[in-house]
Amino acid sequence: MATEVAAPAPPLSDVEDNTTAAAAAETKSSGPHKLERKWTFWFDNQSKPKQSGAAWGSSLKKAYTFETVQEFWCLYDQIFKPSKFPANAEFHLFRAGVEPKWEDPECANGGKWTVTSSRKANLDTMWLETLMALIGEQFDEGDEICGVVASVRQRQDKLALWTRNAANEAAQMSIGRKWKEIIDVTDKITYSFHDDSKRERSAKPRYNV
Repeated sequence: MATEVAAPAPPLSDVEDNTTAAAAAETKSSGPHKLERKWTFWFDNQSKPKQSGAAWGSSLKKAYTFETVQEFWCLYDQIFKPSKFPANAEFHLFRAGVEPKWEDPECANGGKWTVTSSRKANLDTMWLETLMALIGEQFDEGDEICGVVASVRQRQDKLALWTRNAANEAAQMSIGRKWKEIIDVTDKITYSFHDDSKRERSAKPRYNV
């Protein structure tokens, strides 16, 4: 029985070069379609050994900020498909000006909806559907959303939608129901507060849909 060999991941050092190429390609496109707000892709390669004494988040790198539909598709097609990258890599799409860290003022009082997947194809699909929903402003509570994180792991991948005000249950439940519809999952998804996660690694979820 033949063993399927996965295509090698592109060198992580190429991310910056590819984003430059994406920007150049966008300028050649006819009539860029501006988005309602700017968004930033971030990349965190946790598979690389950390230097001694390095702070959490030191491997987190801002990759590219975009504001048009054309830029988004250039970036997504060339770089930001989670299944292309090795285990322990993390991808983020956050509103421009917001860093994907608990310490960021926009995230400090927030939390996240989380869904897991054991199939890379599912992760790619849910990731793309979420990205399009965010940049297309499909959420009624769009101002409540900070961004989304795709965590690539060997056994089980994870997608997390970060929001600003965890205590606003009505807004979070509305976002959760909409997201579940967008990514087309039937299993229950859960919401945890960042404050809870800071105190204990396996924090109990506060909401679920």
